[in-house]
Amino acid sequence: MTPHGHSEPAEKITVDLGERSYDILIGPGLIDEAGALMASRIATPRAYIITDTNVAPLLGDRLAASLDAAGTDHETIVLPAGEATKSFGPFENLLDSLLQRGVERTTTLVALGGGVIGDITGFAASTLLRGINYVQVPTTLLAQVDSSVGGKTAINARHGKNLIGAFYQPRLVLADTTALDTLPRRELLAGYAETVKYGLLGDAEFYAWLEANSAAVLSGDERARIHAVARSCQMKAAIVAEDEREQDRRALLNLGHTFAHALEAETGFGDLLLHGEAVAIGMALAFELSALLNLCPPDGAARVRRHLQAVGLPTIPPAHPKGQWDIQRLIALIGVDKKVAHGRPVFVLANAIGDAFIARDVDMGDVEAVLGQAIAA
Repeated sequence: MTPHGHSEPAEKITVDLGERSYDILIGPGLIDEAGALMASRIATPRAYIITDTNVAPLLGDRLAASLDAAGTDHETIVLPAGEATKSFGPFENLLDSLLQRGVERTTTLVALGGGVIGDITGFAASTLLRGINYVQVPTTLLAQVDSSVGGKTAINARHGKNLIGAFYQPRLVLADTTALDTLPRRELLAGYAETVKYGLLGDAEFYAWLEANSAAVLSGDERARIHAVARSCQMKAAIVAEDEREQDRRALLNLGHTFAHALEAETGFGDLLLHGEAVAIGMALAFELSALLNLCPPDGAARVRRHLQAVGLPTIPPAHPKGQWDIQRLIALIGVDKKVAHGRPVFVLANAIGDAFIARDVDMGDVEAVLGQAIAA
């Protein structure tokens, strides 16, 4: 499958969930083929494109044209860009807007955007009429390698990130690598952090490939981008097929996220710290904690820090917006993370690069020590 005008064929990965299985297609030009690709898999008499103010002017017309070509009736709903859209007010407005338009069980929602749009659209699809079809068309690297795959949908609460949501799988994921050309470098790097995560948690060879090929991935080399996204999706698809509702192994995908979500909550989920930047800091901290606990050699932690810094990602928290970080406040935020089990935070630690594991009995004094060291750096 080679979309018009592109040399690299699309990769296909199947998320194996029995009758709820679906394909992830990765390659250039897939937005222009979206209508036909959807029509071949789902009966879609009507579709609603859900997108945001950043993405709509860049890619909205291409997706709409593909639905026109496939004979699919459609409308577009444009939401404000940014993490604030993933909250109760905008979610209620989206549901109301769709219900006013007469959404039916045969309606398909199409999420055109990054993780925020994918999350709110998937959650809306899970609740409307007790569940309707949705398709992910992720336009950021972060969404292509992570949030669009696996059926985690959620909005944020004032108590923390992604605390209200559902496990609800899409019917199709179309990761068009040409969409990445529209991203500011900071957004691209934020997604690259999630790509690095896959190497760190379970594939040392992929991590070494990223060390050697990060410049190609980040500069727009088509083949390198397809490989980076496809390998990430392969790993996530395998884990999701094994543990869809995060009872066990899927928690590995949270490498760095226990720290990251606390940092994001403390900085107000805003532009000071993008999700992928927080994950980069969180992964560096997870490896520092692993080294402190004599699980991972110190040179492993240093290698992680070195690569993240080399591409331009942070490994320590930025200056606090109100002047000073409060370690006890961060510990409290870690304590309300959705991954807490039996009152104890769950961390993902590592024995080495490519060998991560779930730890449920971490001494919070050691966590304080690692946070204190990072904040003082």
